[in-house]
Amino acid sequence: MLRLFKIESGLIKEMEFEREDLPNQILKADWIDAHEPDDEERELLELLLHTDIPEYDEVDEIEISARCFVDSAGIHVHPLFLSQSEGRHMTLTVACILQTNHLITIREGDLADFRLLRMRARRGHVECRSAAELLVILLDQKVENHADTLEDIHRQLEGVSHMVLEDEEAELEDAIDKLARLEDSNGKIRLCLMDTQRDISFLLRHLRDRTDQAETLREIARDVETLMSHTTFLFDKINFLMDSTQGFINIEQNQIIKIFSIAAVVFLPPTLVASIYGMNFDYMPELKMGLGYPWALALMILSGIAPYWYFKRKGWL
Repeated sequence: MLRLFKIESGLIKEMEFEREDLPNQILKADWIDAHEPDDEERELLELLLHTDIPEYDEVDEIEISARCFVDSAGIHVHPLFLSQSEGRHMTLTVACILQTNHLITIREGDLADFRLLRMRARRGHVECRSAAELLVILLDQKVENHADTLEDIHRQLEGVSHMVLEDEEAELEDAIDKLARLEDSNGKIRLCLMDTQRDISFLLRHLRDRTDQAETLREIARDVETLMSHTTFLFDKINFLMDSTQGFINIEQNQIIKIFSIAAVVFLPPTLVASIYGMNFDYMPELKMGLGYPWALALMILSGIAPYWYFKRKGWL
């Protein structure tokens, strides 16, 4: 699916087009957003824009030389974007090709950053003068969304902190599950921020003659540094809460083991008395005692009460 955008009077606006007029509209567009393009759309873009449209496995290459490079078609940058599916965050790579008059983005999956940018464009909130500035705006939008997500993670951590440290009726196993999810999300965001640092560094080297874009990229880089520090703080908080949760679980388990241990010690003397008087030897001094039965019961009760009273006095109960 292709979406086309045109810069008009300093604003980015989405273009309406008919399928038969698509080739002409592509040449007029400043931003071509290819969302899961089919083979026909790929061939059309390659023919009109004189560039190879990378496949998804090529986009996901890890090496910096494969993610950021310059060729005859333009400047290629493959930034990581954050996506969410079934309550979990995941990362998706978007191929961005910056040409003199066009920005081409090839992506798989629906990303919140692109939805928000399209919504802002429809409302006339995206000021832009060139394709290069549009790429910078896209990176800026990405970092802003990361900041919002980190704030949401921090709010969720506050709730987990209350659950672990203050709520005595809380299910600590649920807290561990939530902390694991938050740690995974925080790690994905940190990965995207580190990737953004690489992209900004690369673009600064190749857009140094464009003063406005270079200064905006430096501002984004400073924001990324701040967010990286925030992710470190969140990692520390998650680790603290994880250790606290595991500590409380261990305390609960130790308390249960303690109860069983004390119960075993309390019932050990009565068991010993019952074992002695349960023996079947021919000669036992108390065998003919008239009060032998109540005597044995009383002795078992006293032998059970004695260790209980001792533990209570020591404060172990």
